[in-house]
Amino acid sequence: MRAVARALTLATALMTALVTALVTALAAPPAAARPAVTTGPAAPGCDPIDPAVCLLPFPSDHYTVADRGTATGRRVAFPVEAMPRSVAGVPVDPTGWNGNDGFSPGSMILTLVPGLDLARTGAAPITDIGASLGRDAPIVLLDLDTGERWPYWAELDANAPEGRRALIVRPARNLREGHRYAVALRHLRDAGGAPIPPGAAFAAIAGAPLPHGHELRDRQRELQPVLHALRRHGVRAGGLHLAWDFTVASERNLAGRALAMRDDALRGLRGNAPPYEVTAVTDFTPEQDDRIARRVEGTFRVPSYLDRPGGPPGSGLNYGPDGRPVRLPGNEQVATFRCEIPRVAFTRPARPSLYGHGLLGRHTEVGASNVRTMAQRHGFVFCATKWIGMADEDIPNVIATFGDMSRFHTVPDRTQQGFLNFMFLGRAMTARDGFTAHAAFRNERGRPLIDTRAELVYDGNSQGGIFGGALVALSTDIRRGVLGVTGMNYSTLFNRSSDAAPFQAVFDQSYPDRLEQQIILALMQMLWDRGEASGYAAHMTDDPYPGTPRHRVLMQVAYGDHQVATVTAEVEARTVGARVRLPALAPGRSPDAEPYWGIRGFRTAHAGSALVVWDSGTPSPPLTNTPPMEGPHGTDPHEDPRRTPAAQLQKAVFLKTGVVTDVCGAAPCLSAPE
Repeated sequence: MRAVARALTLATALMTALVTALVTALAAPPAAARPAVTTGPAAPGCDPIDPAVCLLPFPSDHYTVADRGTATGRRVAFPVEAMPRSVAGVPVDPTGWNGNDGFSPGSMILTLVPGLDLARTGAAPITDIGASLGRDAPIVLLDLDTGERWPYWAELDANAPEGRRALIVRPARNLREGHRYAVALRHLRDAGGAPIPPGAAFAAIAGAPLPHGHELRDRQRELQPVLHALRRHGVRAGGLHLAWDFTVASERNLAGRALAMRDDALRGLRGNAPPYEVTAVTDFTPEQDDRIARRVEGTFRVPSYLDRPGGPPGSGLNYGPDGRPVRLPGNEQVATFRCEIPRVAFTRPARPSLYGHGLLGRHTEVGASNVRTMAQRHGFVFCATKWIGMADEDIPNVIATFGDMSRFHTVPDRTQQGFLNFMFLGRAMTARDGFTAHAAFRNERGRPLIDTRAELVYDGNSQGGIFGGALVALSTDIRRGVLGVTGMNYSTLFNRSSDAAPFQAVFDQSYPDRLEQQIILALMQMLWDRGEASGYAAHMTDDPYPGTPRHRVLMQVAYGDHQVATVTAEVEARTVGARVRLPALAPGRSPDAEPYWGIRGFRTAHAGSALVVWDSGTPSPPLTNTPPMEGPHGTDPHEDPRRTPAAQLQKAVFLKTGVVTDVCGAAPCLSAPE
């Protein structure tokens, strides 16, 4: 009943915000006021090699400039006239992007090839990622710094009409920070098998040297080094349809803000707990709750690096002269917390664990039945705070940003403050002058209910699994985390999630061109990286940030998940070096040529990071960038792993020891929710 009530509350809030955002969008001038999309010669500021719409192909160093002050030596420089425009004719303000020193390590690669048939072309589909590395693969993604071919899958946007279906190339493992990549498309074919010739501009650029004064000569000079590099690596000019290069953002660009906030704020604690206040203590009789004996609620204070007093929804980061986040004088976040203390803790102190809630939810989800069961059976005290930036209070702002992308930075900005809030809650749980110094966290004999000698761990589900990966990577206190029904890279997740409909409705009103929507999603990812796991994945496990320990993560996914596409968890597993538990699925269950390609397997047990697939019997997800639907794709298994006793046991052993134990024998892991 609580899950139903929570879903109804979230749906009501989403609909209220949706109506408000739609009213705002509909009040704008009609779509006819918007400049017509051109497929002719490139407009000023656009790349002539793909004139379908500005910013294609994407990402591209055509939209960067040299800058010795950045870690990559490049700086993004989108001209305002190149940015997508709303139906009101207002371009997205590029300011938030133009400080970046490269593009997202998880960026999808976009262009438009009218008439393209990927099957006839022989491009690697989502079911055969290994084919992307074939010698004669028609799409080549090449690391120009190492000469390494990079794995990917290719798809056409199934949400767009004919003629506007973007070619989307998605890296199957995040790209390396700070590296430069080349993209080459060759021997492309239409549905009849006929070759698709290159556009006139690229054909001229790839041909003989152009004379001085030619309008394409500068672009030819930019691309010549890329074409030479591709030839050195076996990609000849014959049959070449399009080629370009781009630079991936550096570690400093991706994580520097969050790390600066972390280091500054934790330094201020001097090893102590943050200030906190207990506002409510609820004791339960065994008849009221046979698992939880006490619930403690309250607030704690965290230095705020947001640009409004108290950091309310819609706030962005406040920057100093050096470009790092700084506090407004005295600015604080007053964050709420809720802790669930199991009955076993009154006999023996329980281990401390943070808990992360789901999409646009709230910290009270720590009181869910499966969390209370885990706490009592396995001896954990779970405490939670809100994932501000994408919590219930942020719903109106998040939806509104899909109508005005110039404000999108406020979502990942506030989420980074949320990471810091979780770190401070962890300190409150484990510091000697923290929660255990308060009577609410002691038993009737005055003994602590939290074992502060045990390491702090993390457990989260859905959005809590996605954000949890970033938190684990950033944390100096957490060494092990469970990422439940997780994934990363919202630009991949968005079209594939059943949760996206309210956002898509506003998106369609404000930016109706489905081709431009894919560009906007790619732009969003450049900022979203700072507020979710994708931007931190390279340092989540064995390559930690300075001053940060190594971590291990257990990723538990639900096969056929309707809300968080499990293909994004596979990308995450490859990126962080996790192994997949075998057998992952029953023979014939997966449509893939080689299920879990590129992820090393293990059997019985594994002392390290792992991906474990839990199967509820749900049909396989769509192979297109569309969400599963109730009916054709069965019942959503999203909540099944967390409610399965064997999965809870696996989580508990991992959080206590770092070992992923085999709880399924020689068979695939099957969900059996209580």
